Amino acid sequence: MKKTLALLLALVVLTFGLVSCVWDKSAEPDAPIYTEDTELGSGAVTVTVKVVMPDGDVTFTLHTDKLNLADALLEHNLIEGEEGAYGLYVKKVNGVLADYDVNASYWALMVDGEYAMTGMSDTPITEGTFYEIVYTK
Repeated sequence: MKKTLALLLALVVLTFGLVSCVWDKSAEPDAPIYTEDTELGSGAVTVTVKVVMPDGDVTFTLHTDKLNLADALLEHNLIEGEEGAYGLYVKKVNGVLADYDVNASYWALMVDGEYAMTGMSDTPITEGTFYEIVYTK
């Protein structure tokens, strides 16, 4: 009886140990950097970008001299990603991870309420245009 109990206890400890080693913390939602609407920069062009996250929205008003959306967002450390064949593959926006390989989520770019036909690297900044980056799963 004691051997069975000891074996069962060892199995439970081993199972929890293995689970904690394999647990992928990157699948956990990240805390956003900004939680309130924020104005950044001092460039000649003003662009408004709304970020729709799982736990709320925040709108950024950016003043920039950059020509495309990705560069303006990178300028203020609002996005992170990897360069690929089609430009920047954005994985983090405002500190929040969306990674299709981890949990089938991604950041969708909307321009004036419609899905963008280009990625952020190829989306020119046009004053008066409303940009939205939406966590999608």
